[in-house]
Amino acid sequence: MSYNPRMSIMPGSLPPGSGAGASSKSRAAKKEEEAAYANMRLPDREIVGCINELGISFTVQDLQKPNPIQVQMIFEWFGELLMNKTRATVDPAMRAAAEDIVGEDLCDALMPADTRNLLGFFRNLRILMEQCGVHDFNFGDLYKPTHDRLVKLLSYVINFVRFRESQTNVIDEHCNRAEQTKARIEQLYQENQNMEGQLEDMKFTRKQMEVQVAEKTKRNEELKHKLLELRKTQEKVAARWEEAKIKKAEMTKELEDKTTTKVMLKQESAKLKPYTLQSPSALQSSLTELSNTLNGDKAHIDSLDRRARALQTSTDSFAVVTGDVASCIKLLEEIGVELAKEEEENAKNAKQRDALTERGASVREVERTEALLQRQLAKWVERTETLRAHSQEKAQRAKESMEELRAVHKKLTEERSEKGKDIERRRVRIEQIEKKMLDLKENIENEVRAAYDEYLKMESHIKLYITEMEQAL
Repeated sequence: MSYNPRMSIMPGSLPPGSGAGASSKSRAAKKEEEAAYANMRLPDREIVGCINELGISFTVQDLQKPNPIQVQMIFEWFGELLMNKTRATVDPAMRAAAEDIVGEDLCDALMPADTRNLLGFFRNLRILMEQCGVHDFNFGDLYKPTHDRLVKLLSYVINFVRFRESQTNVIDEHCNRAEQTKARIEQLYQENQNMEGQLEDMKFTRKQMEVQVAEKTKRNEELKHKLLELRKTQEKVAARWEEAKIKKAEMTKELEDKTTTKVMLKQESAKLKPYTLQSPSALQSSLTELSNTLNGDKAHIDSLDRRARALQTSTDSFAVVTGDVASCIKLLEEIGVELAKEEEENAKNAKQRDALTERGASVREVERTEALLQRQLAKWVERTETLRAHSQEKAQRAKESMEELRAVHKKLTEERSEKGKDIERRRVRIEQIEKKMLDLKENIENEVRAAYDEYLKMESHIKLYITEMEQAL
């Protein structure tokens, strides 16, 4: 948007801050513009013929004495032809801007529909005229047209239309690109809306899952506390159980000791019980009998000792004789051993002969078995080679399949990365388009405000002009 001061529609007015340098530059630019206009200017009859070809009744007299309404209608037709813009097309935007500025209630009262639509159309028409080469187009060209000024404007517009018709293919190509871009933008916008909907659903699902996870986490914490308490209780119970086992073992041992002591006491008591039941005289007679028995036993032991000494003497004699007999027996045993060795050697020789015979038969059997095993081995080797070849073929096919799967995986990974990059580019483009739309909205609002200011100025000038006309009349 340009921030240069606006040109007044009053004739002879200059922008503020203009000096000698600006005047010289403006004069040079004006000379260049006049030279270009000399080449662009069309005869009046040619201009009238072109406008009549458009279906608008227009004469040379109308061109020499222009009517503002007819001029506005001609320019509106050119706007619709070249930009698809008319007062009707700018009405919604201008109404919305007026409602934003002064409110919905005072919109039609302060800004009539015809006036604001004409201002909006004038903005678009000024852009068209700048593209045609007219940079000093103002509101007075619509309200107070003059012959020279109207000839200039129509000459530039008609030449632009002729140039546009000569470049129809290029323009159609760019229009198609613009339509494709617009369709692509709408598609991306729709995809963005769908993705936003999916994102909202995912956020909603995530919130629900977070609530469930929080509940389960809380329940898990409660169960952990309960488990810790139960573990502590279990440890206490286990400690008490160990103490009870130790105490039980101690009490069992003590009971066994007491039981053993009780049994021994019962046995002693049983031994002493008969003596407690007898009288002292009976006990005295028993004691006397026991003493007599003891004396008799002693005498018998003495006789046995004498006999033992006699037997010891006989034993010594027998030992000497036994030694001689043992030496003879030993000599006989050695002779028997020599005979047994000779018999064993004879038996070994016979066994060896039998073994050699059996070994010969075994060798022949082993040779037959070896030949049979060699044939079986050849068959198994052949089968092994066949299985190895099959396994190698399967391994090769598996390797080729793995390579294909790796290639497919790599391709899918690349496509996924490309789609991710494409999505990122689309997101960036959408953000840029949104930013451009915001800037465009801001520019439209600024233009509407500027047009409204210019409308107020124009209204004041018109009132002043009407007043002067009334005074002149």
